[in-house]
Amino acid sequence: MRALLAFAVLMLALSASARADLPKIAVFDFELVDTSLQGEVNGPRADEQERLMRVGDLLRKELAESGKFQLLDVTPVNAAAHGSNLQACGGCDVQYAKQLGADLEITGVVQKVSNLILNINIYLRDVHTGQPVAAMSADMRGNTDESWTRALNYLVRNRLLAPNYGAPQAQ
Repeated sequence: MRALLAFAVLMLALSASARADLPKIAVFDFELVDTSLQGEVNGPRADEQERLMRVGDLLRKELAESGKFQLLDVTPVNAAAHGSNLQACGGCDVQYAKQLGADLEITGVVQKVSNLILNINIYLRDVHTGQPVAAMSADMRGNTDESWTRALNYLVRNRLLAPNYGAPQAQ
């Protein structure tokens, strides 16, 4: 019985040690850039705001379950992040991620041209240098829960978590 208990404690310690070695990542909520006529006339739509939150949560879930990152809670800087345009704030996203103790950070943008033409973008940056590590984009056709989810899943599966994605290629 003691051997079994010692083995369980050892496995927990190794698991915690391995998790501590993973890069710490902060994933901020996605932002919407709506240049559509509908958006200009009617303003923000509740269903699109919900989708922004949903794709951010889905990205966090996928990264946490991948075992490649230690996901950080962005709640302490969430209000400041929401009050900023993370794509044009002069690196405030990196500063917020530093406050959280992150090694990497992700921001994302959904660009809406119309209800038919949208684009989702994910930007991964090194918090220590402020330099981009990777940028990825996917076009969406249709402004639906399904199209947003499929586009995000494509980027996660085929770009962000793909083996050797972003690694320098031998020439």
